[in-house]
Amino acid sequence: MKNDQSPTYVFGETEPVVQVQEGIKRQLLGYGAGLMTVKVWFDEGAEGYQHHHPHTQASYVESGEFEATIDGKTQLLKAGDSFYVAPNQSHGAVCKKAGVLIDIFSPVREDFLEE
Repeated sequence: MKNDQSPTYVFGETEPVVQVQEGIKRQLLGYGAGLMTVKVWFDEGAEGYQHHHPHTQASYVESGEFEATIDGKTQLLKAGDSFYVAPNQSHGAVCKKAGVLIDIFSPVREDFLEE
């Protein structure tokens, strides 16, 4: 497991980027016990499959277009939009135009630190 908190300053140029699955990469940004920020790159057509977790999640669409499905309801989101996922709520996203999501989790996603 990585440290229980990130350095005070995290530099995108040097922080590792991990291939999560085909068409999806992830970079951990700032985190501590109660909060984690993650940058996620999606290729067009890549899918973050329906899943759930005990964390609260808020996601900001930095670029691209995503079809997000939360609790069975689907919405097309573009750059500047965002979505909120309550703990244990089923959610997923399909990337319609290559882009980036900024995901924020509370508390920290310890499973991401074990990778």
